[in-house]
Amino acid sequence: MIQAFAFYLFAGMMLFSGAVTILARNPVHSVLWLILAFFNAAGLMVLAGAEFIAMLLVIVYVGAVAVLFLFVVMMLDIDFAELRAGFIKNFPLGMLLAAVLFVELFVGIVVRSAGSLQLSHASGTAAPAAGLTNTQAIGALLYSKYLFLFEAAGIILLVAMIGAIVLTHRQRGGVRGQNVSKQVARRPEEATINVQPEVGKGVSL
Repeated sequence: MIQAFAFYLFAGMMLFSGAVTILARNPVHSVLWLILAFFNAAGLMVLAGAEFIAMLLVIVYVGAVAVLFLFVVMMLDIDFAELRAGFIKNFPLGMLLAAVLFVELFVGIVVRSAGSLQLSHASGTAAPAAGLTNTQAIGALLYSKYLFLFEAAGIILLVAMIGAIVLTHRQRGGVRGQNVSKQVARRPEEATINVQPEVGKGVSL
């Protein structure tokens, strides 16, 4: 009974936060609601007994959302004075959401200790080896049966990262390039000048 209650709680909160993510006009609020949706999805994964997927949702997706939040702040013209002014006004709502997250976390821990949620009848074809946890079973499967696909995915991500660096690191007019070797070879006496100004005259720039 408590498993079903926790499932509908996490699923309902995830659907609600996902809808608000799309409908919110403020991009910062959209990112925060998306983080809430990821946390509730992680709770669903914990209920299903897939703690490794839940950990990936929190670490990878929420971490990526934090980077997305940084890009939103850098690229958009956000009035932080207005955001600070609305902090006190939205403080009760923030405390309410914090209380809901705390209750969901407590319910998830209690349900996890009571046993994982049985979604359907298992066929037994993909059952993990005896004595292995969910994380160990996924690791054994990735590095044995799907080893080449796993390495191919890593190579594709590496190529994508190199391509992004090449596209953004292009020559632009009016921008001085950085000569690292010249900076390293620079001596202290060439970089600083010791002056002894007279009293009351200051330093000329």
